[in-house]
Amino acid sequence: MKNYLVQKSIKSTIIYIFMIIFGLIAVVPVWVLLVNATRSTSQINTGLSIFPSIHAFNDWTGPDGVVIKSNWFALTSRGFKIAHGFKNSIIVAGLSTILNVYFSALTAYAIHIYRFKGRKVLWAVIMTLIMLPASLSFIGFYQFMAKIHLTNTYIPLIIPAMAAAGTVLFMKQYLESILSLELIEASRIDGAGELLIFNRIILPVIKPALATQAIFAFVASWNNFMTPFVLLSKTEKYTLPMLVQMLRGDIYRTEYGGIYLGIAISLVPIIIFYCFMSKFIISGLTMGSVKE
Repeated sequence: MKNYLVQKSIKSTIIYIFMIIFGLIAVVPVWVLLVNATRSTSQINTGLSIFPSIHAFNDWTGPDGVVIKSNWFALTSRGFKIAHGFKNSIIVAGLSTILNVYFSALTAYAIHIYRFKGRKVLWAVIMTLIMLPASLSFIGFYQFMAKIHLTNTYIPLIIPAMAAAGTVLFMKQYLESILSLELIEASRIDGAGELLIFNRIILPVIKPALATQAIFAFVASWNNFMTPFVLLSKTEKYTLPMLVQMLRGDIYRTEYGGIYLGIAISLVPIIIFYCFMSKFIISGLTMGSVKE
C-alpha cells in the first residue's frame, strides 16, 4: 500500500511538472507581447524583459531631454484607424464564423443521418480536402475572384467559410458520439420538418461542438492576414491585422512598440469572444438529448 501511494505521488508530481511547463510555454509568449506593448522601441531593441514599462500610453522625457512619444501615439499617428479596423474585422470574422459553424453542422448532420447514393464518395472528398494544403488553391482562387470582379469586397473572405472540411469532420464525429436517432424519429412522428428538427433540436444538443468550432473559426478569421492582403487594396476595407502591418512601412524606423500595442489591442475581441462562447461549452457538457 505504501509503495502504491509513493508511485501515485510520483506520477502526480510528474504530471503537475509537465502541466506547469506546458502552461509556461502557452503563457510566456503572451506575457512578453503585453510587456513589449508597454516598452519603447529602443527598450525592445535592447532585448527581452519580463517587467512592464510606462510607454504604452504615456510620453516620457529621456535623460538627454528628448521627449519619447508613447506607443499609442506611434500607433495612431500614421493613419492607423483602429475603430475602422475593428469594424471591418468584426464584420468579416463574425459573418464567416456564423456561416462556417452553421453550414458545417448542417452538412455533418446530413451525412450522419441520411443514407443517400454517393454518401461515401462525398465523405471521401471531404477527407481529401482536409489533407490538401490551403495554399495549393490560393492562386486559382484569386484568379477566379478577379474574373468575377469580387476583389476589394468582403464576399471572398466570408462566403467560402461555408465550406470548412475540418469543421464538418469535427461535427460529424461529435454527432456520432452524442446524437440519438430515437430523438429524430420521435420528432418526425410529431410532424416536425427536417429543417425544424435541425434548428430547434439538433443545434441545442451540439452546442458544445458549435461553441468550440466557433472559437477556432473566429480566431482564424480574425488573425487572417494573407487572404485580405491579396484581395483587398482599398485602405478603408483593411482589417485590423493589415492595419497593424502598415506600421512597418517606414524604411527608416520601425515602431516595434506601436506594433506590439496594436497586436495586444487586437487580442481583446478574441478574449471577449472566448469568454462568451466558453460558457456554452461548459453548460452543454451536462446537457443530454434523450433520457434512456
